[in-house]
Amino acid sequence: MDEEKASRSDNGHARPISEPAAAGPSGSKLAMNLDAKRAADQERSMTLLQAIKLYPKAVGWSVLLSSALIMEGYDLALLGSLYASPEFNKKYGTLGPDGEWTLTAAWQSALSNGARAGEVIGLLINGVVSERYGYRKTMIGSLIAMIAFIFILFFAPNVQTLVIGEVFCGIPWGIFQTLTTAYASEVCPVVLRPYLTTFVNMCWVIGQFCAAGVNRASVMRPDQWAYKIPFGVQWAWPVPILAGCLFAPDSPWWHVRQGDSAGARKALKRLTSRNDPTFNPDETIAMIEHTNELEKSMSAGTSYWDCFTGIDLRRTEIVCGVWLSQTLCGTNLMGYFAYFLKQAGLPTIHSFDMSLGQYGLGLLGTIGSWFIMAKVGRRTIFFSGISSLFILLIITGSLSFAPPSNNAAKWAIGAMLIVFTFSYDFTVGPVTYSLVSEISSTRLKAKTIVLARALYNISNIVINVLTNYQLGSNDWDWGARAAYFWAGTCLVCTIWVYFRLPEPKGRTYGELDLLFEQKVPARKFKETKVDPYGHGFQSGDFREERIDVREKQ
Repeated sequence: MDEEKASRSDNGHARPISEPAAAGPSGSKLAMNLDAKRAADQERSMTLLQAIKLYPKAVGWSVLLSSALIMEGYDLALLGSLYASPEFNKKYGTLGPDGEWTLTAAWQSALSNGARAGEVIGLLINGVVSERYGYRKTMIGSLIAMIAFIFILFFAPNVQTLVIGEVFCGIPWGIFQTLTTAYASEVCPVVLRPYLTTFVNMCWVIGQFCAAGVNRASVMRPDQWAYKIPFGVQWAWPVPILAGCLFAPDSPWWHVRQGDSAGARKALKRLTSRNDPTFNPDETIAMIEHTNELEKSMSAGTSYWDCFTGIDLRRTEIVCGVWLSQTLCGTNLMGYFAYFLKQAGLPTIHSFDMSLGQYGLGLLGTIGSWFIMAKVGRRTIFFSGISSLFILLIITGSLSFAPPSNNAAKWAIGAMLIVFTFSYDFTVGPVTYSLVSEISSTRLKAKTIVLARALYNISNIVINVLTNYQLGSNDWDWGARAAYFWAGTCLVCTIWVYFRLPEPKGRTYGELDLLFEQKVPARKFKETKVDPYGHGFQSGDFREERIDVREKQ
């Protein structure tokens, strides 16, 4: 009986009899270290089915919060499609010399960029507010604001008011962009992380698909409801999501960063199944605390400035580079799909039909990415995907040299953009969300993602202006030749990915911390082994005495 008691740790779970019991402050740290190692080993060995059975509530809550991104994907695709709507142009546009109502490139840029500018404001707000008040309260406040701001879009009497509405709606959208990704990455184990973070991209695609469908159903109406119905549909999401968020638990990682271990344990129990006898919440909390302390010992700060100092500078660069690659690889052409095809000479109704096919394949591509990510690393998928996008852009630009009377070439351009959308949503699109949540440190996760997404939105403002002028018949009128321009920027991103993007697949946050601290080259991440628990403690201080970094034999 005495041996059995001696074989148990302070929190009551089994410890090998040969392991000496720790005492004192230093012993307490050692016990936490051993508990953390056991939890990390269990996470790495966990299968997908085991993770779903253990974390069913975490999956549900993450899916609920991520669904808020449907609204952003819906609105951004909605605007690009409405530029091809006759009634929308008649209400908010001007009569051109050809006798058609059109919205000028300047006002198109103002509308698209108004949302982006609002998102930058929302991103900066989220970086401070979510870390102070938690993900749940921040989400609730943002959803309430979203419900109110949709009224501005629905009742806008002129294009100026519409721009103001887009700016205000962009604020909660900016909060949703980063909050949902951070929450998904923190409430689930390693094996579930890529699925729940890439689901964010699926929500974005679902929003695009819904926008194309709603526009397809209402575009031929001869009255104001041709554009009011699409705006009004946006109220369908925030109300049910808000009702669910009222009962959602916060992230255990956030509670630990606040020094609230009891709150972290309570949140973890609400995220996991109670029927799994192999799961010990105390060990998982120990792993979270261990990672938090490890990051504090490497870089103690949690301010925006700390994202640009020490080893976190490289992590910030990678996260920003990954998201910037999304905007520079030609994806802006997808958002203007219906408008692009109409300018190419296709009837309005056919352009909306192809939009539905485009976003439908994009949805299938995101689902397909879940299967390939289980087998292939994120770096491999991202590099292969962005290389494919470069080739597709070259083909699309080359088709523009066909004579104007060649209708087959116009349909081929549409087909290339559909294939482009599928390739993007199969590779670069969803994998980005997994990468940005894994590469950033847990203590600076919210702020790093905020900075990267803010850069993404600022770059989109510039890109939207360029695209509107590139495609506008009264402006540069490049047509499909615009694909050549974006093929050049896509090539630059491809080169950056090859040299700078590391492979985080299957790594715990503690392992990633050490890989960055040891300045392991991006192309060596996959084969380098690290032991984040190979250290001791002295005088109760958390400090690393040995890091086992070695190449696989």
